[in-house]
Amino acid sequence: MALSAKLELRQGQQLVMTPQLQQAIRLLQLSNMELVEFVDAEIERNPLLERDEGAEDARGTDAAEDREPVAATVSDGEPAEDWLDLERPGSDAAASLDTDIDNVFPDTPSMDLGGGGSDSGWASVTQRTNNLDLGDSSLEDYVSSERSLREHLQLQLPLALKDPADKIIGQYLIDLIDDAGYLPADLQELAEKLGATLGMVERVLEIVQTFEPSGVFARSLGECLALQLKEQNRYDPMIGALLDNLDMLAAHNMTGLRKAVGCDMTELSEMIDEIKQLNPKPGLVFGSAPVQTVVPDILVRPAADQSWLIELNADTLPRVLVNRSYLTTVSSGAQSEKDKTYLVDCLQTANWLVKSLDQRARTILRVAEEIVRQQDGFFAHGIQHLRPLNLKTVADAISMHESTVSRVTSNKYMSTTRGLFELKFFFTSSIASSDEGEAHSSEAVRHRIKQMIDGESAKMILSDDKIVEKLKTDGVDIARRTVAKYREAMRIPSSVQRRREKRMLERSA
Repeated sequence: MALSAKLELRQGQQLVMTPQLQQAIRLLQLSNMELVEFVDAEIERNPLLERDEGAEDARGTDAAEDREPVAATVSDGEPAEDWLDLERPGSDAAASLDTDIDNVFPDTPSMDLGGGGSDSGWASVTQRTNNLDLGDSSLEDYVSSERSLREHLQLQLPLALKDPADKIIGQYLIDLIDDAGYLPADLQELAEKLGATLGMVERVLEIVQTFEPSGVFARSLGECLALQLKEQNRYDPMIGALLDNLDMLAAHNMTGLRKAVGCDMTELSEMIDEIKQLNPKPGLVFGSAPVQTVVPDILVRPAADQSWLIELNADTLPRVLVNRSYLTTVSSGAQSEKDKTYLVDCLQTANWLVKSLDQRARTILRVAEEIVRQQDGFFAHGIQHLRPLNLKTVADAISMHESTVSRVTSNKYMSTTRGLFELKFFFTSSIASSDEGEAHSSEAVRHRIKQMIDGESAKMILSDDKIVEKLKTDGVDIARRTVAKYREAMRIPSSVQRRREKRMLERSA
């Protein structure tokens, strides 16, 4: 069979994800903090972009007029593009793009996100410090950083250990402890890695276990509590026996624990109360990482007509401007084709960024409005009225794709009169009704189970089977294993453990 070369013409279709389209999709799932970081990076990379700080420019009104928003306000509809004209081929940025953002987001009606003028919807995230004269210093110079657990222990190390070899072992132990202050390493393996004897490691460990906070470098919970009791001079053989049988205490086996310790119930209750005053995780008093404050993306508040007012948090929406005076200067001086192409690319990027931010805000608001509409009972009456809800229900209601709704609800928070909730909180699975009525939300059923257990007495402890019967009486068709799963997820002990605990509390009282 002879081989020959020939040309064939074929026609096909395929979906291409352009960089601009990928950026628009990625912006959807960014949190408000990540969005600010992304916009800051774009401003740093693109010389034509700058952030509107909401302050009067030092150059006066004429200079301020030279800097306009890249896009008009959301309430004006489509972004203004008259500033894009550089009177050269390819200046129409929107037309030169091989895809349009309308392919990412469906058309949406115009709405005013800020509830007012052109500046209210895109308030700046940061404020200038023009009136604060710090000279060559910065605010960071006046802010003290929080000392970590390892730094606190390292300060104590040279005071307790003088021998260089002991210091090396001590520093190695400090590097191994976790955030709670525990030492997870095996001493024999550690000694082999350091090339030291087991006796040297144990001797150094005994010294560093006296460091503050009391209880650090423990290898178990019992040892951690014992170190704290020894530091308080409250450790004795009887309480040591109690620490050796913490599994019995966790299981509320007071009879077996009393026999193992060799004391009466009064003495046992006193020792348990003393142990409860100790810190099982002493290292956490320093913290491992700064706590990140959650800033809500959506604000929900009741209206006068019993409906709900839903708006975006303007403080989380960065406002991007283009410096027209700088644009005019650099465009008039651009001679080479490379410089002209670079300016056009910068303008295209700026235009796409503003359209992406605009559509992102619209999409988040639409999804939030539909969530509030679906979960109106929760906002009005509480968690017991939380309805089963999934992504497809919201996506079908607002004519969007399920994946778009999933991206919108990721890392987004809603501030309501009932607290701060992640958008994903409102999406719960359904539990069938026993009387063929409306299905129940799994979150609402969890809340019912917790209410039942919180209201039980020592003589009327509810078993999982009894909880199932009560729920079925209320119209909730649920299996016993599901009740057990929900109870364990809420860290509620079994009925046997709860009965023992309540009886012990009654005796101590």
